[in-house]
Amino acid sequence: MGVRHLTVLGEFKPFGLIAEALDGKPADDVPDKYDYFLFDPDTVRDRDETDDHDVLSSAFSDRCDHELFIRGNRIIWSTGPRVCKRFTLPSPVIKACWCRLGDRTKASLCVLQMACLTICNTSGEVVSIPVSETITSIWPLPFGLLLQQAAQLSSTTSVPSLSSSPLFGASPSVSSVRREVLHTRREVGLSPQHNFSFVSAIDHVVKEETSSMSSHLILQDPLEEPQSAYIEERGKSNIMKEFDEKTIWTSDRIPLMASYNTGKMQHSVWVAETSNFNLDLANANLVDAVPTDIVAKHFSFRRIWQGKGAKTAASKVFLATDDDAAPIICFLHQEQKKLLSVRLQIVEINNELLIDIKPDMSWSIPSVAAVPVIVTRPRAKVGLLPYSDMLILAPENALLLYSGKQCLCRYMLPSCFSKGRFSHSMEFPETSVSQGMKIVGLADAVEGRINVTVNKGQIYRCVLRRSPTSSLANDCITAMAEGLSSSFYSHFLSLLWKDGDFAYLSEADSSVHSEWDSFRSIIMEMCQSSTTSKMIANPIPQSSWEFLISSKFHEIFCKNNFIAQNSSVMSLDVRRLDASRLNTNSTQRLEKTFYSELLMESLRCLHAVYESLKLNSLRKRDLELLGSLLCYIAKFLGEESYVDHYIRDFPGLSGSVGTCEISFSQESPPSLFRWLENCLLYGHNSANTNDLPPLICKEGKSVVNWARKIVLFYSLLTGAKEIGKKLSSGIYCNISTGSYCTNEELTVLAMVGEKFGLQQLDSLPSGMSLPLRHALAKCRESPPTGWPAAAYVLLGREDLALSCLAQTCNSKELETETNVNFISMSAPYMLHLHPVTIPSAVSDTNGLDNTKFEDTDSIDGSMTDGMEHIFNSSTQLRYGRDLRLNEVRRLLCSARPVAIQTSVNPSASDQDLQQAQLWHLAQRTTALPLGRGAFTLATIYTLLTEAFVVPKIVLAGRLPAQQNATVNLDPNVRNVEEIKTWPEFHNAVAAGLRLAPLQGKMSKTWIKYNKPEEPNAVHAGLLFALGLHGYLRVLNITDIFQYFRQEHEITTLGLMLGLAATYRGTMQPEISKCLFVHIPARHPSSFPELELPTLLQSAALMSVGLLYEGSAHAQTMQILLGEIGRRTAGDNVLEREGYAVSAGFSLGLLALGRGEDALGFMETVVDKLFHYIGGKEVNDRSISSTLSVDDNRAAVQMMEGTAVNVDVTAPGATIALALMFLRTESQAIVSKLSIPRTQFELQYVRPDFIMLRVIARNLIMWSRIHPSQDWVQSQIPDIIKNGVKFLGDDTDDIDEMDAESFVQAYVNIVAGASISLGLRFAGTKDGHAQELLYNYAVYFLNEIKPVSATSGSFPKGLSRYVDRGTLEICLHLIVLSLCVVMAGSGHLQTFKLLRFLRSRNSADGHVNYGVQMAVSLAIGFLFLGGGMQTFSTSNSSVAALLITLYPRLPTGPNDNRCHFQAFRHLYVLATEARWIQTVDVDTGLPVYAPLEVTIRETEHYAETSFCEVTPCLLPERAILKTLRICGPRYWPQVIDLVPEDKPWWTSGDKNSPFNSGVLYIKRKVGACSYIDDPVGCQSLLSRAMHKVFGLTSLKAPSPSSSGQNGLGSVTVDQLVGTFSSDPSLIAFAQLCCDPSWKSRSDIDFQEFCLQVLFECVSKDRPALLQVYLSLYTTMGSMAGQVTSDTVVLCDSLSISNLKLALAYNEALLSGILTSSRGGIVQSNFIACLRKQVEALLDCSQDLKDDFCNYMYSGKWPNAEESQGNKRSILLSWYLQWFCVPVPSAIKTAVDKVKPKLKSSSSLVPFLRLLFPKAHVNAIAEIDKLFSSTNGR
Repeated sequence: MGVRHLTVLGEFKPFGLIAEALDGKPADDVPDKYDYFLFDPDTVRDRDETDDHDVLSSAFSDRCDHELFIRGNRIIWSTGPRVCKRFTLPSPVIKACWCRLGDRTKASLCVLQMACLTICNTSGEVVSIPVSETITSIWPLPFGLLLQQAAQLSSTTSVPSLSSSPLFGASPSVSSVRREVLHTRREVGLSPQHNFSFVSAIDHVVKEETSSMSSHLILQDPLEEPQSAYIEERGKSNIMKEFDEKTIWTSDRIPLMASYNTGKMQHSVWVAETSNFNLDLANANLVDAVPTDIVAKHFSFRRIWQGKGAKTAASKVFLATDDDAAPIICFLHQEQKKLLSVRLQIVEINNELLIDIKPDMSWSIPSVAAVPVIVTRPRAKVGLLPYSDMLILAPENALLLYSGKQCLCRYMLPSCFSKGRFSHSMEFPETSVSQGMKIVGLADAVEGRINVTVNKGQIYRCVLRRSPTSSLANDCITAMAEGLSSSFYSHFLSLLWKDGDFAYLSEADSSVHSEWDSFRSIIMEMCQSSTTSKMIANPIPQSSWEFLISSKFHEIFCKNNFIAQNSSVMSLDVRRLDASRLNTNSTQRLEKTFYSELLMESLRCLHAVYESLKLNSLRKRDLELLGSLLCYIAKFLGEESYVDHYIRDFPGLSGSVGTCEISFSQESPPSLFRWLENCLLYGHNSANTNDLPPLICKEGKSVVNWARKIVLFYSLLTGAKEIGKKLSSGIYCNISTGSYCTNEELTVLAMVGEKFGLQQLDSLPSGMSLPLRHALAKCRESPPTGWPAAAYVLLGREDLALSCLAQTCNSKELETETNVNFISMSAPYMLHLHPVTIPSAVSDTNGLDNTKFEDTDSIDGSMTDGMEHIFNSSTQLRYGRDLRLNEVRRLLCSARPVAIQTSVNPSASDQDLQQAQLWHLAQRTTALPLGRGAFTLATIYTLLTEAFVVPKIVLAGRLPAQQNATVNLDPNVRNVEEIKTWPEFHNAVAAGLRLAPLQGKMSKTWIKYNKPEEPNAVHAGLLFALGLHGYLRVLNITDIFQYFRQEHEITTLGLMLGLAATYRGTMQPEISKCLFVHIPARHPSSFPELELPTLLQSAALMSVGLLYEGSAHAQTMQILLGEIGRRTAGDNVLEREGYAVSAGFSLGLLALGRGEDALGFMETVVDKLFHYIGGKEVNDRSISSTLSVDDNRAAVQMMEGTAVNVDVTAPGATIALALMFLRTESQAIVSKLSIPRTQFELQYVRPDFIMLRVIARNLIMWSRIHPSQDWVQSQIPDIIKNGVKFLGDDTDDIDEMDAESFVQAYVNIVAGASISLGLRFAGTKDGHAQELLYNYAVYFLNEIKPVSATSGSFPKGLSRYVDRGTLEICLHLIVLSLCVVMAGSGHLQTFKLLRFLRSRNSADGHVNYGVQMAVSLAIGFLFLGGGMQTFSTSNSSVAALLITLYPRLPTGPNDNRCHFQAFRHLYVLATEARWIQTVDVDTGLPVYAPLEVTIRETEHYAETSFCEVTPCLLPERAILKTLRICGPRYWPQVIDLVPEDKPWWTSGDKNSPFNSGVLYIKRKVGACSYIDDPVGCQSLLSRAMHKVFGLTSLKAPSPSSSGQNGLGSVTVDQLVGTFSSDPSLIAFAQLCCDPSWKSRSDIDFQEFCLQVLFECVSKDRPALLQVYLSLYTTMGSMAGQVTSDTVVLCDSLSISNLKLALAYNEALLSGILTSSRGGIVQSNFIACLRKQVEALLDCSQDLKDDFCNYMYSGKWPNAEESQGNKRSILLSWYLQWFCVPVPSAIKTAVDKVKPKLKSSSSLVPFLRLLFPKAHVNAIAEIDKLFSSTNGR
């Protein structure tokens, strides 16, 4: 047994103690007792992170141990000398462990405290879960956390169980409760006054029945209830009540648990299983009541082993690996001083682990301490488990390393401790270990590091092996571990770990070379052992059979019967083995054959490693070392073919090792290069599987993983099919999920599944990488949708990758996901590289914007107007150098004094004029916030640490003629504060609407932080704005009532409307109660009478409608119907119409679009509404049945009689009918809502009511609205048409009153039709609707005051018969409708019209507050959300827009009589962010891109495609079918959508195909962006490339020409940098321009480099630079070596690489690989390489002599002779290039064929048949040799 010395790292002390000391003096109540445990970094590593052995060069990197230190209620998590996290908990820690809950990729720290379980994840989020006090411990399992529960003392005990805890109560809604739980945990922690539960009352019942009795619970998710565990016995599942089974260990890798039963004195091993819930369980009727989504699976434990006889529980349990690689579970019994090991059987079937233990599969080792360590096989895995050895402290204090049952070596402490051995922080005296220091304990093993306790009490951290380690030695040992049989490997291990001059790992700090030398010496020793045994055993034949097979005759017979390339011929050794088995007494012969077989198996295993290393161009040195060793083994074994194989690769071995003199075998060695070449040339099925090393086909063999992946990719590329998780050839495959149609697409998915990225691709030999690069290039143009992001990164389509990631992750996850995928798939030089270049157009516009605005209008540069954030890269990109946004900002700014035009020397009368002018301008200023709210809607991301800023409303003016002197409104003349109250509210709403959904979250703390001490209109506006955005869900009912208690009217209004908008359509009971409290008419008679303003009641009614939207709630409808016709009481009579309108809107919202199908009583409701409109009388009973007694509670101040006041009720009733029957096409309702067709009816119906009827009719007959003048004319009855036709004609004799009524009706009908068009085509930018509405607006404007010529046959002279105010209102309603159609578009023609309307002053006539509000809103709509929002046409949106556009404009800021002004903000509910912008994935900047939009077929038009340029607004989701990035400058991208009648995707919606309106695109190399090159005259291909890339560009630019723009002044690096951001291309281009490089290289090579550079840039294939240069330089080196004496290439691997490049070309020509555009490398370049190689190998006389010598004797040129080395290399090239078989095979074939031929006959046909892969040139040379000499 070998002896090794431990390497002592230092005396161990938990780092938590050091961290505590650094933290300062501890508190007085900190306990003295502490605990800690060390763990592996893999425990907390993400599951998604790659653990690929090819990526990690070694399993042993210097990774620090992680430590969890626990004292009292504090936990410190540290890595080495660094603290990661500190956790402080409210109560002392009972137990802590790491666990991955459910499907989570990140590990969570689970901490058990008294009656509480706290779960902390690595990112810092903490969740606390109340648990029963009977939970005694927690344990990690692979799928969740196991909770051990103690038995309850009695049913009457005061210890609360899980079900009786006061924190668990019944709740009506699981989802709402979970939200509340999460909210409560994160914000207020857990406290008994917050009553909440995890699950519904049903679970509560189940829980009472089960969990109080279950001994084990399993928690899968922090937001779910722990589930009871079941026990499987005799095929039945029962709740686990094994309270005596105390868990002592669990595994977090495989579902195993070990327990100990004190009463029975037995240990048990259980396997945990998950299965679907079985209805046969405990109580069937109870289970039926449980929803399947709550209890979907149940967890059961099955006992697979029990061992009796232990008086106490095992002190340690762990998993290790037996010597035959089977997993074992080990129990350390300290009282018996033994380690009991039980073998596990793990079988994987359909991705499920079946674990069992067979009887009599246990053994024990004497031991007082034991730990699992990873030493002998650092990279091997046994399924999900690492290969673990055991370090055992024997009773006699010997420290032994075991691999399974096999003891490998003994470890001892070093002979002396010296200070130099330890880190500077550890101080020890120099002591000698020989002075009686013994090891008495082991603990805290992590990988190969352990804590050793000595008899003097100290603990030392020791290491068994440390990095760096020899990758080659590790590979070889792992290969033998994975390939050798267990008996052979055990023997090899015993040799490896014994003492000797080259003892393996004699020191933990062994150098890389010493490890390889140790391994090599062991192999040599095995050969010597075999030789010795051969010498001892003289072959004395003991039987006739043995005499026969050892005779000369038998040897000649074998040679004569040899068939070429038949590897099934048994070797002589194997035959001798058969013979030796006949005689059992011949022990020497057995020993000889044992070593021969061991060496032969070792050769095959190591040859697999050798072939795998050949596929990695970075491990050439390792390959050479291994080749030398293998050549020695093969020569020793007499494997002539193997020896020849290695010498052909490295001809130098012929001198150092020599050739095989005696051949015992003709076994042909596997050759991966040969297999890959045949795969390309003849297809997957024709490639010989004997060329694949057997180890590759074994599943889970890590050492040849690299080779397995390449074989897999080539197989799939050439047509192999997958069968389960394997190919037909037996190769294991891991293919990523995704659709595929071609072999290339399947190959790419396999590369992703195997984590084979561009970095790995660059490590392959260049020729070998060509087919894989071909697959990537072919898929790049249009890869399938739905692939993982990593696949798109691999293809170089980062645009698709980012879009894919954005859909699946939130912003926090996006960063980590991006890193993982980009690191695993990107080329290493592309990581974290984002060269950002700001396009000139954007930077110019930016500077221009700021200076322009500040210079013209601003006095104070720091002034905030609420729009300063609107200028970002997206909006500037959209409007370019256009100053539209600046102008909008100027028009909507209310935060600066307005300019007043006056004379230079004012008089007293001028001051009165100034005040009058200022008053009129104040009307405009106070109306601006409504438009500004729309303009800035959702355009700013607020930080929850910032205060809410509201821009000021400045009503002052400035006098430009008097040096901008400020003039204020005179408070004596006007009450300034009174007119500012509601504008302040609107201003705050506008400021609040700016807030964009920041991940859809808002903090209640932030709202309270901005709450003023005294309630004001500003905070009320903020609440309303937050409600419109849907943020008020964070307020609980307590917060709401605290607001209501303030009894501040505007705050109450804002909060009610905000809550209703937030909870829209939910009928939330708590909110409903809040609203109905504010409708006194509905209070019961016993309720105390409240004095509430009518305005508050109107807002409450509208809020009820929003809250109950679409529900058709019968009782509420009856209430609202009564409110429309409610008689006025002692409140404000003037606002009664507004109250009735609110009730009408509310009723319409309640039954929105439901029509007749809503409820049975709808007919009664409709009759009543027509009664309110003024239709025919209905019987009194039906009216009185729906009226409440409360209508007459108070004295009536207005004498109305018993009849309905139609002037008050008609608008509300009309609107209610319009919304109730929206889109129902109900002819019956429309016929009753008639437009007056006689003069009597015209006198009977008010003109403004006619407008409402037109709107209502059109909303009901939605599909008939058509954007044409004919349709508008069809809305006008003939009597009115005829009446207005001849207004301007003086000859026509028409009655003045009739004309007035005709004109009033005409303008109102046109305005109503315009509003209908606006609603029908809201947000569509429909060209016909825009043109029609624009023409009507200009027509009305001309009627007021001629400004321009109008097109169309409109009646003239309206202004003579209708007042100016009516025309103004109708004009502005038409303009508003026009802006609703063009919402968000910023349409220039419309904007010019709006600017003109706004500029008109009071001298032009009735420009009052209402008209200015309409203009302000119109501007806001036109630039909605800065141009990034638009309107929807869903029912809900149409209703919200109708409320906003209600055609009664106010007369002043405080006018709420007919329509409450706050309702004008409800347009927000109709907005959709259908904005899309394209972002260049390389620069991260928004760019222009042509976008083809396809919309589905509708009843009006066929399927249509049209082009837009991003950034732009998209059509509605209901008609949007396809988006396609088109144009030659960007890679194509297609997004297919399913048109659905649903709202647009909200921000953060995971189903959204657009990441918050961002579409990532990737620019093709060789094209400029549209910003830099709008016309396309600067693209790479449009330049004179032959001149730019000619020799002129190689010359450094001279000072004289550098200022010119000629071609000579453009250098290569400048040109490449313009078109490509790839750093490898740019760096290479800079090298091309370097003068020193030019002087070193010849002109041909420079020219070649420039051509390659152009090829790579123009085809956008940067990776080809490496391929071209590699092939070119290889060829150059070969040619230089042949013509000169210098030796550059010492091997023939480059020949194999070139042959693969040729095979790729052939595969393209033969059709095995398909391509529409040819290969990725020019075929003439590869053909040129072939010609050059054949020219080099065109037989010189020396080469002919060497070939002749090699063919006859198998000898290579003597390396000691002059030129011998060079000649042997040339010969190896020749043999490899022409596939010449080994000489013995040729000789055997010739000897068999030649006697049967005539002397003059040629051997060529026969040799061609026998050796089909050999080149015809080589066969011709062989024929010459054997024909000419006639067989030497």
